Amino acid sequence: MSDTVAGLLSIATLVLVLALVYRPLGDYMARVYESARHLRAERVVYRLTGVDPEVEQSSRSYAVSVVGFSAVGVVLLMVIQLAQAYLPFDRDLPGVPFWMSFNTAASFVANTNWQSYAGESTLGFTVQMAGLAVQNFLSAAVGMAVAVALVRGFVRSRTGTIGNFWVDLTRGTLRILLPIAFVSALLLIAGGVVQSFSDTPMDTLAGHGQVLTGGPVASQESIKELGTNGGGFFNANSAHPFENPSGYTNLLEILLILLIPACLTRTLGTMLGNRRQGLAILATMGVLFAISLAVVTAAEVGARSQAGQVAGATMEGKETRFGEWASALFAVATTGTSTGAVNASHDSLTPTGGGMVLVNMMFGEVTPGGVGSGIYGILVLAVVAVFIAGLMVGRTPELLGKKIGSRQMTYVALYMLTTPAIVLVGTGLAIALDSTADAMGNPGGHGFTEVLYAYTSGANNNGSAFGGITVTSDFFQISLGLAMLLGRLVPIVLVLLLAGSLAEQAKVPTTAGTLPTHKPIFVTLLVGVVIVFTALTYFPALSLGPIAEALA
Repeated sequence: MSDTVAGLLSIATLVLVLALVYRPLGDYMARVYESARHLRAERVVYRLTGVDPEVEQSSRSYAVSVVGFSAVGVVLLMVIQLAQAYLPFDRDLPGVPFWMSFNTAASFVANTNWQSYAGESTLGFTVQMAGLAVQNFLSAAVGMAVAVALVRGFVRSRTGTIGNFWVDLTRGTLRILLPIAFVSALLLIAGGVVQSFSDTPMDTLAGHGQVLTGGPVASQESIKELGTNGGGFFNANSAHPFENPSGYTNLLEILLILLIPACLTRTLGTMLGNRRQGLAILATMGVLFAISLAVVTAAEVGARSQAGQVAGATMEGKETRFGEWASALFAVATTGTSTGAVNASHDSLTPTGGGMVLVNMMFGEVTPGGVGSGIYGILVLAVVAVFIAGLMVGRTPELLGKKIGSRQMTYVALYMLTTPAIVLVGTGLAIALDSTADAMGNPGGHGFTEVLYAYTSGANNNGSAFGGITVTSDFFQISLGLAMLLGRLVPIVLVLLLAGSLAEQAKVPTTAGTLPTHKPIFVTLLVGVVIVFTALTYFPALSLGPIAEALA
């Protein structure tokens, strides 16, 4: 079977499976968040934490809960890392250095999972399980909770509440993430992913002793992909054969990455009582994903036939188990969501391919975006789209039955400006430092792309690394840690304030002049808004990096 046929069959299989689970999983998640019934296990959690599940919160109270919960998570995860030498299953490893522990804690709490360390030589099994894997569940559940809160803002009328964060967090973890992750871990184990509590000593063919690092990999791998987290148990991430041994596990991991973000569009439509609206949002995400996949695949596969290239030349930095097609699909899936896992080195992609995965993150992680963050991100962009449409026809913009006024646009404008500001200011500060030149693995445009990619990945809560750049200095540990926290929490607070302002409004009736937001014309407008906003914001920076390199 040729590489092209195998690649197309993989894409077709992925689309087919997603289509089969789209309706049942999407509707199930809607029932989880709309149900008035609390499971017995959930009631135990509420009693232990002192939460009254029947009391709902205002948008400000909800936001305070999210920020407070995240702050406590950062502190606790830092303590676990610093105290590693005193924990069981520490593998005789010392505590993690202070600023590295801060960077890692900020990363996993923010659902970024940026890693400035090699997992197999830095972290013991307890830190991996009780620290990182737990945050993989909780950070994903936080994103889903915020998305659902925003949807409630559109659904509810003349109310000051948008739900209970602690209830949404608990339900998302226990009813959605845990069951799917458990089944997924079993499927990964069946595919050869390691699940153990020991390292394996062995003798090489040359007769030398060697120790292969083992560990509870499959259980972390499943939630790493399902929760769009991306932090690898090993330094090579999903390019490591213990994390991703075959084409079967590779396709399963891509499926897990896209599963919840795609199906949440069905949840959106179900909760709104307008499933065509969910399909319109899915279509927007799908169009952008398809464009990106076509560009990256053409760049990586087509580079073989360019003058001066030999067959297989573009395999540098890629696994022979997967090839260019599967590497391109994984790269687009992981940067189109907020996952950040990699099965190939993005630093080894062609300038066009590497530039496209960078742009995927600059889109705002909405193709289809992270768990929860994709839905609230695309809805914010939808507000921008109806605002532009309203300006063109001279009408007050409306979205899903709610008026979009100055208050709502203030929150949206701040949301749209936050991440680009963090990316560009962080990149500018880093480039201005003399020490950054020594940290970059390459000169010129490629080296600049390494720095730009790092801050784009951090601020957009993606976590993938372009590679080549060394980020172990205190400056990078602190600045990237702050970029991850600000890039996560500031937009969430603004989204929740937007949700509260919408929930306070009464529903406005649909009239002949109302823009239908479930039809192809709106999908086209929304796709255009995403592309134009990204181009206007980042084109100067892209010109100094991947565009300059591609032209050279």
